Amino acid sequence: MTEPVSTPDSALSRLAASLEANDKRKGPPPVERWNPAYCGEIDMRIAIDGSWHYMGTPINRPALVRLFSTVLRKDPERYVLVTPVERVGIIVEDVPFLAVEMVVEGKGEARQIAFRTNVDDLVQVGKDHPLRFEQDRSGGVKPYLRVRGDLWARVTRTLALDLVALGEERAIDGELQFGIAADGIFFPIAPAVEVK
Repeated sequence: MTEPVSTPDSALSRLAASLEANDKRKGPPPVERWNPAYCGEIDMRIAIDGSWHYMGTPINRPALVRLFSTVLRKDPERYVLVTPVERVGIIVEDVPFLAVEMVVEGKGEARQIAFRTNVDDLVQVGKDHPLRFEQDRSGGVKPYLRVRGDLWARVTRTLALDLVALGEERAIDGELQFGIAADGIFFPIAPAVEVK
């Protein structure tokens, strides 16, 4: 495991200053094109509830959290905050974002589903932003939505219930599947269970 950067306050200040300079440009930063040297880990963590922490203390400035979220990237070995000049590793307990608001328009194949994340990303379910479903420890379903790159948002429990309520059964490759239709795509949740 890589040791934390030795001067975390200066590392956070340096990272925030770099982000603020880049934030003056229009559009999201091109983090997928940036490949600076890896500078080690900083003591930053995104908790399972979506809150961001630095050195064990919650970051209570939503604008700063949003700013950091724009330079978050998932590399093959870890989550990193990346700027044109440095790349630092952080801990993410589950996924970095939560889907906290949902809008549904239409029905069936024409249905459109959009989410707002806890960092104010607006994401419409579709080919580039698919849904995926995992099973939790108790056998329940946890829905996730791809926000960008390999960054996902977990759909909050309340919205997950609303989302699953939109589900329907379809025969897919000869197997009955239960899932959600959105933007002309069917996202299977699980094989349908026959009730006897």
